[in-house]
Amino acid sequence: MPVIRVSWWKGRTREQKEQVASEIEQVIQKNCGCPPGATHIIFEDVDKADWAIEGKLQG
Repeated sequence: MPVIRVSWWKGRTREQKEQVASEIEQVIQKNCGCPPGATHIIFEDVDKADWAIEGKLQG
């Protein structure tokens, strides 16, 4: 059972997450041979203030 974690900034809609989850599921099924429903996808919505790039907070 693959577990995929998607960490990104807050602000995506439920519809966007559903679309991304659907496409990830399809790719895993196609390339890894996993049956439908075997892939778990976890979205981690992070505040920009809690995300640093090159040592600098983004929010």
